[in-house]
Amino acid sequence: MTAPLALGPITVPNRLFVAPMAGVTDRPFRMLCKRLGAGYAVSEMVTSRRELWDSLKTSRRANHEGESAPIAVQIAGTDPAEMAEAARYNIARGAQVIDINMGCPAKKVCKVWAGSALMQDEDLALRIVEATVEAARPHGVPVTLKMRTGWSASGRNALTIARKAEAAGIAMVTVHGRTREQGYGGEAEHDTVAAIKRALSIPVVANGDIDSPERAREVLARSGCDAIMIGRAAQGRPWIFGDIAHFLATGRHRPAPATLQVADWLLEHLVDHCSLYGETAGLRSARKHIGWAVQGLPGGADFRDRMNRIDTAAAQQAAVRDYFQALAQQHPRLPAAEPKRPAETAAPHDDLPAAACAAA
Repeated sequence: MTAPLALGPITVPNRLFVAPMAGVTDRPFRMLCKRLGAGYAVSEMVTSRRELWDSLKTSRRANHEGESAPIAVQIAGTDPAEMAEAARYNIARGAQVIDINMGCPAKKVCKVWAGSALMQDEDLALRIVEATVEAARPHGVPVTLKMRTGWSASGRNALTIARKAEAAGIAMVTVHGRTREQGYGGEAEHDTVAAIKRALSIPVVANGDIDSPERAREVLARSGCDAIMIGRAAQGRPWIFGDIAHFLATGRHRPAPATLQVADWLLEHLVDHCSLYGETAGLRSARKHIGWAVQGLPGGADFRDRMNRIDTAAAQQAAVRDYFQALAQQHPRLPAAEPKRPAETAAPHDDLPAAACAAA
């Protein structure tokens, strides 16, 4: 997984990828994950609707200032011409890879026939792929595709779509091992990924329930895929990419990170986060990242409750520093988190933008 991966003219440094997650994989989070071992990170989903390109939300999602290459932008929509124009627009803003969203299960996306809903209309899906590839081709920018295994258990058509997409010029396919019908429930399966890998000559990436080094090794062995993509397991634990790389290379787990090192990573992330969103919005949206970081740690639940009542970024960051300094006195290295309760492992809700399109 530490070997580079060729993606058209682009060289990806390693094969550990960060999944696109709405409200999560903004520039600060992508940069942190890359710093801690990920070789590739795809942006939050950007709409193909031109009238929204100048909105504050879209401009933040399209912000790549200071981010290391390759710059990958995911676009979503239902109209081939709009998707082609969105590809050209984002390439002009620095995108080096364009990713087509055909995997988001959120109701607000699927009800307009975008995201994983496109898998129900193979002809439209293919026309979108063809139009996007053609728009990116003059710029030498590869186009990739992220999808699910199908819309439902009775309609698993990922293999069919993947074959057509490859023929149309798609450079890489990522498959989340669930149908749209499953949402984030049940267990991801990677037999579909294995079948696609056997059928295609382009790189194939496995996504879904890869939450530990052991699970990463199992999925790689079972699917034969070229890379793995991690989403929710990186929330609050962005060093998971380095953990997996070490385990795959040595067969051993590396020590847990020093507690104060984790504090430094989180605080640097919070500063960058607030610089992107501003004081008011940044304070609120940073809470989820802090909550993930302390989840299951000693005193984490109480700290999270207190932290959610803090009303300035400076006070929020000071509280985080104090919490981890106190924790480090008892635990110089970060202690293992307690197992999540069932409510904490439930699938993301469609009405929560922070996780609406999260990948497992």
